[in-house]
Amino acid sequence: MRMQMEGGKRYALLLAATDSDYVKKLYGGYFNVFVDALGDEGERWDLFRVVEGHFPEMDELENYEAFVVSGSPYDAYGNEHWILKLCLLLQTLFAMQKKVLGICFGHQVLCRALGGKVGKAYTGWDIGVRKIRILKEFLPCNFLELDEIPPTLSIIECHQDEVWDVPVGAEVIACSDKTRVEMFAFGNHILGIQGHPEYTKDILNNLIDRLLSNDCIERGFGEDVKTQLLMADPDRKYWEKICQRFLKGR
Repeated sequence: MRMQMEGGKRYALLLAATDSDYVKKLYGGYFNVFVDALGDEGERWDLFRVVEGHFPEMDELENYEAFVVSGSPYDAYGNEHWILKLCLLLQTLFAMQKKVLGICFGHQVLCRALGGKVGKAYTGWDIGVRKIRILKEFLPCNFLELDEIPPTLSIIECHQDEVWDVPVGAEVIACSDKTRVEMFAFGNHILGIQGHPEYTKDILNNLIDRLLSNDCIERGFGEDVKTQLLMADPDRKYWEKICQRFLKGR
């Protein structure tokens, strides 16, 4: 599946989750959610459903400007065949110095593939809108310039796993009161973001409903998060700017 115009630069979404009925009905699938947030006219975006074993061919990798790895209900430290294959692909892209943006599960599996450690979050689930702090001492990154990006930003979170230790050579570039590694970077070609810059509040609300119906979270906790969402908004425009600047160098 792709959004393309002739002659446009190529980007790949490595989708690690199946589309929910809600997202399919309202947005046409997670692919459209990502392209709406990160894509521009004149670009070609290709979808690879890695969770279903659909990967780009190795001889195609050079044709892409950058890759985005999505969130997932799976554990980034799991040993499912497709996760191990994804780790190998990410190692290959790193060796090629291709730009890779990892989001939530993508952030964690990218860390794992490059030699870091991931596991269950020490403080349990983090769901809602979370304020994170950009760590000035590890700047500059060419995609994080504090004259344009505020030193604190709010982002939608939904995870119970986290990065424990970043790979050797990588830097933690953002943290929060809940999670020590909210973002990490490896040079200017690897970026991990624990939160969801692409999510809207309605997508999170629906996800909370599904977590409640599957008894994954306690009802009181879920209702508290829903109440918080009425009063808090993510800084989506800033997150889109950060991700686009990273992926496209502008």
